[in-house]
Amino acid sequence: MSYRIGVDLGGTNMAAGMLDASYQIVKFATIKTRQGGTPEEIADDMAALVWNLAEDAGITKEEIELIGIGVPGSVTEEGVVEDANNINFYDVPFGAMMRERTGITIHMVNDARAAALGEYVAGAGKGSETFQMLTIGTGVGGALIVDGKVIAGCNGAAGEIGHMVIKQNGAKCNCGRRGCLEAYASAGALKEKMQRAVLEERKKWPRRKESVLWELCGHRVEYLNGKTLFKALEQEDELAQELFDEYIEYLAEGIANIINALQPEVFCIGGGMSEQKEKLLAPLRTSVMDKIYTKHSRIQTRIVAAELGNNAGIIGAAYK
Repeated sequence: MSYRIGVDLGGTNMAAGMLDASYQIVKFATIKTRQGGTPEEIADDMAALVWNLAEDAGITKEEIELIGIGVPGSVTEEGVVEDANNINFYDVPFGAMMRERTGITIHMVNDARAAALGEYVAGAGKGSETFQMLTIGTGVGGALIVDGKVIAGCNGAAGEIGHMVIKQNGAKCNCGRRGCLEAYASAGALKEKMQRAVLEERKKWPRRKESVLWELCGHRVEYLNGKTLFKALEQEDELAQELFDEYIEYLAEGIANIINALQPEVFCIGGGMSEQKEKLLAPLRTSVMDKIYTKHSRIQTRIVAAELGNNAGIIGAAYK
């Protein structure tokens, strides 16, 4: 019996799964992505992760048919990562580097496309013809699938919807532009916004009631994140509601633009924020509906949450 290994390389973590012939994950492992690591060091870490996973699963090298790798950036069919600013990869022949280290066939794909493929074949997009994925993590990525094929574009870089400008001359993005969706709707952007808001609000105390966000983070703003925000919303915190409403508006701007241009049958939200399900999706749908020009059409794009979690990227990376 042969197996495939899917690896999801993120700016924070690197996760790998051993998949059987039916694309079920039979073994899983994860490690931290080395911050500031060179491509060579990250390739060494990934190869070690793969071998440890195989050893734990009792699988030999000969039983591994393929290693699929999802990376956060643009990648060519030859496995060259042309631009992945979150891990500082520019024109890195990462596929060749991994073949050198493993001696196994390597298949590389953008991480957002990998997640989209995973959800399309085994999750929220199963059975649809046109499927748009938006992943919210360290950055904001996306991918469009039409009739089972990922739309890659002339240079394999299509789908980077996180770098669509939603606010002219807005906040600076990691890509170098200003006002990108990623600069407003990524998990990192939300965290930074929360930190600034909480610290600024403390200056106004006691004139304004102190936000429960300050207590929830243990008086250390570096611990603020999306989960903290939703906990504060449950307690009807005023500042949390202001931050959430603003976040929804920015995210909806980007989604409405994509729906207006492409009209996908299913629009799937992935990443950590999607774990909030209807707490996120209900207000998001309302905001998107206000912004699309087809609001009176009989058929509407369905906005749904991803179903496979982190497994989507692993499954999609190994799918070929």
